Amino acid sequence: METDNGMEIERKWLVSGWPESVGVHLNLVKEEKMRQGYVSVEPTVRIREEISAQNPEEATYLLTFKSSGLLSRKEIEFPIEKRYFAELEELISHPLVPKVRRTYALPDGLLLEVNHVDGEEETAFWYAEVEFRTEEEARSWKVNSEGLARYLSNEVTEKAGFSMGAYWKKTRLSCLQ
Repeated sequence: METDNGMEIERKWLVSGWPESVGVHLNLVKEEKMRQGYVSVEPTVRIREEISAQNPEEATYLLTFKSSGLLSRKEIEFPIEKRYFAELEELISHPLVPKVRRTYALPDGLLLEVNHVDGEEETAFWYAEVEFRTEEEARSWKVNSEGLARYLSNEVTEKAGFSMGAYWKKTRLSCLQ
């Protein structure tokens, strides 16, 4: 959920699997398979391919620019043609990061996005995010169920080093150093 002024405001948690695997039952809104890579991490310039589980024949290709920040940051994102995505992927010259994202409806109308990153790799991990319209809304938001509170118990929103860009540097670029 991007705000009207192009800000991305989100809280982030490390989690241990899909919510249903730990007894938290939410309505699944959509599932997507993704691949993403970084032209630059500081500032963030990212490409992403998104393929819906409901319509696997169609893919969306995105180019995204993000400012620095933890809870909130400026985000500019727009679709690009597949051929530009392929050219940028070649330019990056490192394997893109595969992700599976499931988006769940929360009882308060917000969405919980749960991501499984690099599923077949030793470095695989899970994280969840909730996006908000304002920083005030983000800071005041409380989880409204005990099970979900346990699931979202490891918040990393205000901790540096938990971005996908940081993961990219650690797993894709560390071999260059």
